[in-house]
Amino acid sequence: MSSLILFSKDADGIATITLNRPEKYNAFTGEMVTEWHKVLVEAEEDPSVKIIVLTGAGKGFCSGGDMGGQKERANNDSLERKDHLFRHVHKIALTMDRLDKPTIAAINGAARGGGMDMALMCDLRIMAESATLAESYINVGLIAGDGGTFYLPRLIGLPRALELFWTGRVVDAQEAERIGIVNRVVPDDQLLTATYELARQIAAQPFDAVRAFKRATYQGLDMPLIAHLDMVSSHLSVLRDTPDHRNKVAAFLERKRGGR
Repeated sequence: MSSLILFSKDADGIATITLNRPEKYNAFTGEMVTEWHKVLVEAEEDPSVKIIVLTGAGKGFCSGGDMGGQKERANNDSLERKDHLFRHVHKIALTMDRLDKPTIAAINGAARGGGMDMALMCDLRIMAESATLAESYINVGLIAGDGGTFYLPRLIGLPRALELFWTGRVVDAQEAERIGIVNRVVPDDQLLTATYELARQIAAQPFDAVRAFKRATYQGLDMPLIAHLDMVSSHLSVLRDTPDHRNKVAAFLERKRGGR
């Protein structure tokens, strides 16, 4: 693995992926995407990993795609450019989409264009108070190329999303929290502390139920009610057979018998 992507995991089952190109505000290159995808798959398949934290090294979260790489592809035809996005860059979004383990973005600095899209791919977002976000594609005459037009309207509604797409304006942390892009804003020096506190809280919960909640919630966005309830009844029936459920019920009954 290159030093462009740092990957670690701790005893609580928390894996951390750090974009590590701080001199370029973590603008991602083709090599970074390849390594990023590799560690995502590793975390997905590792049963000891319960939750994934994504952050950036240095002062930026991710400034989007590296402009140098885009210049190199300027002479490619439209099909080659499409294939590069769909078969390479979009592997990150597609892998994140199928992950049933929780993901948290710790937004430590500027997230621009594809960098903002990468944060939106995560289930939860904690943002440092000095960090900023922008769907900045319009400033170079492009549209969001990494899922922004999919994720952002689902978070903040269509009118607000379109305003941010059409203006490309910078959103500070306070506004991002107010309109629902991020879950929480914290002082810069408390970002990772707050993120890992939340990650440990989730990782300590019954893991099968955490994963089933994620599946049911996301899948329910595109289901009629009857199909959703049918799916949930299946999840519940399976979860009742898990050791976590049985142990939790037994502990509850024991406390009740003891008058606690």
